[in-house]
Amino acid sequence: MEILESCKRLLHPYFIVNIFLSLSYLFCKFLQPVCDVVFAGDCELDMRQGEILFLLLIVVMVRARKSGSMTLISYLTNSFMYSKVANTVLWFSAWKPYGFIFAFFFLLQALLLPEPLYSGPEKVIYFRDENLFKAEMEKKGQAWLVEFYTAWNPACVNLAPIYSELSAKYALPNLHFGKVDVGRLPELAHQYGISDSSFSKQLPSLILFKNGSPIMIRPAADQKGKLIKFHMNMESIVTAFDLNNLHAEFKGKPKVQESKHGKSD
Repeated sequence: MEILESCKRLLHPYFIVNIFLSLSYLFCKFLQPVCDVVFAGDCELDMRQGEILFLLLIVVMVRARKSGSMTLISYLTNSFMYSKVANTVLWFSAWKPYGFIFAFFFLLQALLLPEPLYSGPEKVIYFRDENLFKAEMEKKGQAWLVEFYTAWNPACVNLAPIYSELSAKYALPNLHFGKVDVGRLPELAHQYGISDSSFSKQLPSLILFKNGSPIMIRPAADQKGKLIKFHMNMESIVTAFDLNNLHAEFKGKPKVQESKHGKSD
């Protein structure tokens, strides 16, 4: 099912255009009729071009490893920018006018065809009152996955569409997804050891509350108080919080108490 969904996403113009731009130089080099026209029959890579492509491969692999990417979509998204920069260098090295033409299409794509983000429904509860938050978390027979975030943090902004998609997929009457703006409720964040500093590496943080108790937080700290790096992508969140089994567990349970919550956007 996930493979089929990934294939459908690849049909979006953003992916089609970026794949073409990322492979444009190799396509023109190795497709004989095109190579005869563009490179006058010089259809082999020289040593410098091979070194650029090898460096690109290393950068993409390191970047994917750091981001924790696991899916085809994640790998492609992480590699597009580096691939297009490498292609820009290759086209300029072949002939400067080719480089300027490619750079024009590179910038045109960035301006007119940005990466598609999740824009579907969400089932996220936004807490704006500390007492209401505590009352909801303490209720038995239900679970909450709560994101502590700020509007100005880039990592929080990047997580927003992922979190919304997770809420639409996994939320139940007794399995909820909430968000707390630490700028509005800094004391609440401090109670769970989350710093709201501008230099905080704990934003965003996710806490799973189950049957009234916080049972897991990511990113977590080790015994020395050092944060353990956690990749805030969909695959990592689903795996770390075992959302598939959690959803199955609560799907068969009746809702014990009616949830009173803040505004859901």
